[in-house]
Amino acid sequence: MTEKLKVGLYWAASCGGCEIAVLDIDEKILDVVAVADIVFWPVAMDTKYEDVERFPDGYMDVCFFNGGIRTEENEHMAKLLRRKSKILVAFGSCAVEGGVPGLANVWGPDDIFRTAYLESPSTPNPEKVVPQPRVDVEGGELTLPRLLDKVRPLAEIVDVDYYLPGCPPPPELVAAALDAIVSGNLPPKGSVLAPNHTLCKDCPRNPTPGEERPQIKEMPDIKRIYEVDEIDPDKCFLEQGLICMGPVTRSGCNARCIKGNFPCTGCMGPLDGVKDIGAKMISTLGSILMLSREREITEEEAEQLAEKVKDYIGTFYMYGLARSYIGRWLR
Repeated sequence: MTEKLKVGLYWAASCGGCEIAVLDIDEKILDVVAVADIVFWPVAMDTKYEDVERFPDGYMDVCFFNGGIRTEENEHMAKLLRRKSKILVAFGSCAVEGGVPGLANVWGPDDIFRTAYLESPSTPNPEKVVPQPRVDVEGGELTLPRLLDKVRPLAEIVDVDYYLPGCPPPPELVAAALDAIVSGNLPPKGSVLAPNHTLCKDCPRNPTPGEERPQIKEMPDIKRIYEVDEIDPDKCFLEQGLICMGPVTRSGCNARCIKGNFPCTGCMGPLDGVKDIGAKMISTLGSILMLSREREITEEEAEQLAEKVKDYIGTFYMYGLARSYIGRWLR
């Protein structure tokens, strides 16, 4: 009998949705457990640090690491699991790009603690207590991992073999990745385990089906969701004035948000070769606005349109700020 593969899963700075995504492959999980043993999964198994440290280097055939690197503990575990794994997969938007936690990189740890524990009107804290790395209590000492200066994608800390994007990764791609690992039919190291074309190419609303970027007849304005009385479920969001990240976002999600009548926010990340998804989208949006008018936009028009984007970082860098060029300049 062929020895089963040894699989590990770890949850760093993320919401936990990636843990659920593993179960979203439904009955496919039975095929996985037939050929693989999960030897490390803190959310489901009582595994201690010393248990993992006792693993021989390269003990796990593959480890799916979800979450960005926010704390000293995250960094320690990333380095430990890199040593203990033959294949390390950055699993989900937070591990691949920093994800939503990466938006905190606009501020430092002191700012975050002050807002969360001292200034928030919904947090009663008359004694002004702020979490500390070490606190003496009756019976011993309590410790918390220290926050790093900013959130980092996994690949900034350790060598990553493969990337599986998404918030969370779509079950179809998770199943395909597992099949590739089990069969040994993996692409070159460093590959993103998702299609390398834009969401627009697969989008049912694209006015020019199959095109990487839709040929928008008109984008008359820039609006926020609440400013649209009724969103047409069949019409491209951009033609309705709503910013949709589809033209610069990798496909592979089966357009779930689009089919739910909500614009793409970019969780699948950019295509190969794109280093800054926000800059790419701003450039694309400018082109669409100009081409749909069939003339150059005046400086005054450009300023008026720019003012309608109320949150540039949240709009264009919801998942990719930590990995972007602008994110590297922060702090």
